[in-house]
Amino acid sequence: MAFVSSLVILSLVLVFGVIVPRIEARPRAFFVFGDSLVDSGNNNYLLTTARADSPPYGIDHPTHKPTGRFSNGFNIPDLISQELGAESPLPYLSPEFRGEKLLIGANFASAGVGILNDTGAQFLNVIRMYKQLEYFKRYQNRVSSIIGTSKTKSLVNQALVLISAGGNDFVNNYYLIPNSTRSQQYPLPQYVKLLISEYQKLLQKLYDLGARRVIVTGTGPMGCAPAELAQRNRKGTDGLQLAAALFNPQLQQILSQLNNKIGTDVFIAANTARMHNNFVSNPTSFGFKTSKVACCGQGPYNGLGLCTPFSNLCPDRNLNAFWDAFHPTEKANRLIVEEIMSGSKTYMNPMNLSTILALDAST
Repeated sequence: MAFVSSLVILSLVLVFGVIVPRIEARPRAFFVFGDSLVDSGNNNYLLTTARADSPPYGIDHPTHKPTGRFSNGFNIPDLISQELGAESPLPYLSPEFRGEKLLIGANFASAGVGILNDTGAQFLNVIRMYKQLEYFKRYQNRVSSIIGTSKTKSLVNQALVLISAGGNDFVNNYYLIPNSTRSQQYPLPQYVKLLISEYQKLLQKLYDLGARRVIVTGTGPMGCAPAELAQRNRKGTDGLQLAAALFNPQLQQILSQLNNKIGTDVFIAANTARMHNNFVSNPTSFGFKTSKVACCGQGPYNGLGLCTPFSNLCPDRNLNAFWDAFHPTEKANRLIVEEIMSGSKTYMNPMNLSTILALDAST
């Protein structure tokens, strides 16, 4: 699966018939799907309460302004893009997402979404997973009208894809409130089976839409997030940890099953729970002062409410593993991406991203 050849030259024709200068081949395209861990700003363009568009979000971004990322700076897709030697793909809903920017890829992720359609209903308007895949199909139609169907298919087949989903289905659905609708419907093991079954359908659809290299993250250590430490009793926190312990191995199992069915390694399992646990359980070994207290927030562990201009704010974001009540700091994201790039099979199964890049460059 080779990259687009460096000899390939693409031309864009604008709506008004103006020829854009010929564009030299670029790094492989990158597509991102999922939730707030990978949303780069789509929710800025939606009427939703799940937003990261006010200070101090983005305080350590090169712009020093909020970007819609749930981070003090770069998020995981940004850092992977840097490893690819490429620009970060723009949010699909951004008005700047047009012309040659389309060829970089696209970020379809939306904070608050889950595998299930009812997850995140409290946030009002978010791009649910089925809608993200519908946008992916529309994206391909847009690009086909510019560079043709054949080149669009190659761009998509040769692209890298990242998808992050599942955490909200527990935190913002099953365990959102005591005796939630979903927890009344399903004991936890059966709920996990439902999520895995529905996720498998989404991943199969992603493959059907042309994705051929897909990094799939598991859930992080949800019970260790500052929000959970601040709000839940021991039983609730243990429930979230059990949920991750049930979900992540089953997710890896269905990825292997999908690969066996397809006959090649399309889906790559990223064990983000273990990546997180490394610095959550032993923060000082990774240069953190704390993995319990969020950098931005209020209340116990800075885990209550939203991160706003009126929140407590730590002076050195590199000392905290968590930026806000749920999301890692940029430094923690960098540690995760280091494992995505070069981690052993304990972290990246069946191979890490460096191996993928080397394999694809040689075929």
